[in-house]
Amino acid sequence: MADTCLGAWGDLPFFYEDWPRIQSTLAADTRPILPPDADRFKALELTQPNDTRVVILGQDPYPTPGHAMGLAFSVTPDTKLPKSLVNIFKEMEDDIGQCPKSGDLTHWAKSGVLLLNTALSVPAHDAGGHAKLGWQSLTEQVLKRLDDAPRAFLLWGKHAQTVATGLKTHHLILNAPHPSPLSAYRGFFGSKPFSQINTWLKSQGHSPIPWANP
Repeated sequence: MADTCLGAWGDLPFFYEDWPRIQSTLAADTRPILPPDADRFKALELTQPNDTRVVILGQDPYPTPGHAMGLAFSVTPDTKLPKSLVNIFKEMEDDIGQCPKSGDLTHWAKSGVLLLNTALSVPAHDAGGHAKLGWQSLTEQVLKRLDDAPRAFLLWGKHAQTVATGLKTHHLILNAPHPSPLSAYRGFFGSKPFSQINTWLKSQGHSPIPWANP
């Protein structure tokens, strides 16, 4: 049975058809698995379907112990910012003139931004190590659930863009290169996604996302 903390997400078929197998695989792995078990589904727990106004897709959790905390691109408080997050904040500064003081993006999640990695686990120091574990079923079902009403989708990099193909045309879909140092200068910088999303949200009758401040 799905965890009651999942709220409305708990009735997705994934939690009955796929999660028991994945859970057993994780339990049998002798390596440290990130993020901690209690944070595995934090993105879904903090941002319910009806509250989701923006979707940002990541790939898999940070593989460095102590960094991953269940939200895509977010790190635990007081952690040195990963390079991708440094670039995200740099673009935000250029776009809206300010950025968060911490890499903990929990306030985004509580404001309606679903920060979903397409794999929700990773072995320590093994980036992409669980990419083929079966998490894609959850991503597909989440996106299908969110296709019912107009939302903003922020898709950084080919992985996110490929995963999110097939969405209806009533969404705002912003594609840009990934914010990693390898690709940020190919069009991520200057893309101004944060102001674009807030302008669009206001046009839809929604309040803007407080990107910089909790």
